[in-house]
Amino acid sequence: MIIFNEKMAGSYDEWVQTSAGRYIDRREKEFILSLVAQKEGERLLDVGCGTGNHLLFFRRNGCDVTGLEPSSSMLDIARKKLGQRAELRMGKAEDMPFSDNEFDIVTIITSLEFMDDCEKAICEAIRVCRGRVFIGVLNKYSIIGAQRRVKGIFSQSTYNRARFFSIGEMKYMIRKALSGADIRWGSVIFLPLGCYSSAVGLEEIIPVNRNPFGAFLGLSFPVVFSHKTIQDVIKSRVMVEAKGGRKVSSAVREIKK
Repeated sequence: MIIFNEKMAGSYDEWVQTSAGRYIDRREKEFILSLVAQKEGERLLDVGCGTGNHLLFFRRNGCDVTGLEPSSSMLDIARKKLGQRAELRMGKAEDMPFSDNEFDIVTIITSLEFMDDCEKAICEAIRVCRGRVFIGVLNKYSIIGAQRRVKGIFSQSTYNRARFFSIGEMKYMIRKALSGADIRWGSVIFLPLGCYSSAVGLEEIIPVNRNPFGAFLGLSFPVVFSHKTIQDVIKSRVMVEAKGGRKVSSAVREIKK
């Protein structure tokens, strides 16, 4: 896993302040909302929350938000943005410090690319969710994806340490973790990066649903709430004897441990 330092942590926020960055960020968030379909008051966990950009967005749209992030530098920036308006926890996506079925929505947005075990992270997202999971990733089969990989060959970049995905790979991993998952998907950001100062009109007429060629792939699927009780994990029997040799009621004489 790549742990982002202070310089890397601030670079994304700086990019979002550019004209192209603002447009792409807005376009991606509109697309995310269309697949997440969040409701007022729902509990949302953003895994790999980074500097809190998406947490702030979901919070403004009415969610009770929690962020999980392995980088202290990223969390420091997120705390400055969100203050007490979010619960921020340090931890890894592959071993989340949360209970089963704890969140209505779990999102993993452009952070799966930097994780050690993507399949385990997806399994953990499903475990802590009781409603729906959204995963957004960088698409290997997009113009911008190719631009970023070529740039990484000739210079140091965050993206030459990232794993890019295809829609086929993502659907395979999700259905491996959750058999029969009903996946809604699509993508946005179809043009080369240099076009987003002038050609945004063309971007917005391209269909997004089930389109595998945008730079940002998004997939959403429901998770059925699984109620777990202590009885589910009780396996072996143990005899219980009453103090002083008195008989114990048959209702409690044997328990499972």
